[in-house]
Amino acid sequence: MIYRFRVILDTKDDVFRDIEVKDDITMEDFHNSITQAFGFEGNEMASFYQSDEEWNQGEEIALFDMSEGTSQVRIMNETALDEMVTEQSPRLIYVYDFLSMWTFLVELAEIAEPDYSIDYPNLIFAHGELPPEAPDKEFNADDNDLDLDDDLDVDNYDDLDFDENWN
Repeated sequence: MIYRFRVILDTKDDVFRDIEVKDDITMEDFHNSITQAFGFEGNEMASFYQSDEEWNQGEEIALFDMSEGTSQVRIMNETALDEMVTEQSPRLIYVYDFLSMWTFLVELAEIAEPDYSIDYPNLIFAHGELPPEAPDKEFNADDNDLDLDDDLDVDNYDDLDFDENWN
């Protein structure tokens, strides 16, 4: 079978790629397909995350195990794509380059019969230009339930209630 995906850069501008891949490839092969479709060199760390309908981040599938044995981590080259993506669970979040945090929303659009005249992976459609830098993630204090005191002057230590000689 062939999986058809839409891979969307998480940004205000419309930047996405539609990709066809075989269903029996590894997550590492899928990672390589995405990096090629967007023109990345493919030499940065990356992870997939299972996702629900609201795009909440779930279980990680990492390119490499960086846990040093402290936890069980699924690895891309040991995990089949059809294990992670089904019609009932069609969404993934893909993060490329943890310093820049290129974040993509990946959704299975269709499962189809292969066309034996086509080589897979196959880039079906490309829309929008990749910006020169990863889009900034805007965090709002209300979204993160932070209780910030707007009257706090961090440059004026005289108003802070602490003992200078605490040590």
